[in-house]
Amino acid sequence: MINTKLSKTGIPYLHFGTGEPLVLIHGLGEVKEGWQSQYELSESYELIIPDLRGHGEYKIIEDISIETFAKDVIGLLHELKIESANILGLSMGGAVAQEIYRQAPEMCRSLILTCTFHYLPKRLGKLYMKYRESQIEELTVSERRDIAAKKCLYSWKEDSIKKFIESYQPERNAFLASGRACMQVNNLSLLPKIKVPTLIIAGQYDAVLPPWIQLWMHKLIPHSEFVIMKNTGHVPKFEAKDRYNRIVTSFLTKHRNFRETA
Repeated sequence: MINTKLSKTGIPYLHFGTGEPLVLIHGLGEVKEGWQSQYELSESYELIIPDLRGHGEYKIIEDISIETFAKDVIGLLHELKIESANILGLSMGGAVAQEIYRQAPEMCRSLILTCTFHYLPKRLGKLYMKYRESQIEELTVSERRDIAAKKCLYSWKEDSIKKFIESYQPERNAFLASGRACMQVNNLSLLPKIKVPTLIIAGQYDAVLPPWIQLWMHKLIPHSEFVIMKNTGHVPKFEAKDRYNRIVTSFLTKHRNFRETA
């Protein structure tokens, strides 16, 4: 079992492994332990896995925004004296990764953006939030988790659903505030400015953020790489963990070797 550490500013995080630093940023309603299927990457990388505010053990819900999430992660890296790291984000975590690049591009060795987004039309966002709010008011926690699992997963295998439910623990107020924060994301002008190696991973059957969104991102980010993981939904990190980990490792190894020989 990996024990949670607490930063000086109160951020709960996991920190273990050796090698190049790799930050793993969870999605909306998730917790840091949702990256358990990636713990094996600690054999080659120094993993830093925080809870975003309002999620997991980070109970502070004031000032929730994508900008604040990014500031929290940057502050944690400064405290750990990590000058630069590979930044991997899933879904909302991918938006946070983009914001980290906006705020501190020198701290990003590379970006790995999984099943994420860079822009959501306001009309679509309003409909989405209205739907989410009605779910929270009308359904039990168990019912909401079950619906979310079946929405996010391609395969409804018992093991996949169990892993999802364990990692998906939304707190009502923080969830809604974080959802509204996602609606404010507009990185249309940021993506063409990204200069670090970037890998964009899509799930073939992602019903939350379909692959065309990640393809759009790929076309906007110069020299980015794009992978569609077949037979996966919104959370390939544990739905197809071996393939996902291989893709991540291959990308990081390739660009580490490039830096070392450059």
